[in-house]
Amino acid sequence: MQAVKNKDSKIELLLRNALWKKGFRYRKNYTKLEGKPDIVLTKYKIAIFCDSEFWHGYDWEVRKNDIKSNKEFWIKKIESNIKRDQNVNDTLKQQGWKVMRFWGREIQKDLLGCINKIEKEMSIL
Repeated sequence: MQAVKNKDSKIELLLRNALWKKGFRYRKNYTKLEGKPDIVLTKYKIAIFCDSEFWHGYDWEVRKNDIKSNKEFWIKKIESNIKRDQNVNDTLKQQGWKVMRFWGREIQKDLLGCINKIEKEMSIL
């Protein structure tokens, strides 16, 4: 697990580069907020997380059955990540932040769609 990147992952870089090209300025890995969001648009109070499918439990009820080795450890680990993510979401929302989470596959397959969702949130606020 030491080799797992917690910042500047491929999916983060894709989303950040697209936002930058559109002219949006942001903070990355913003330590002043709970959960250190990957991207923060402070002007709009939007916190964005780029979640990888394995670590954050995409389709977890189905996929947890796919784990073959060290099953007890991994199920406990990923379920605690899911719970932590929900706590971070709740805390940020209580502080008046809009929280957006994108799956890695969503960013890779529909980057423009992700950008459009972010822009939509900016126009609502």
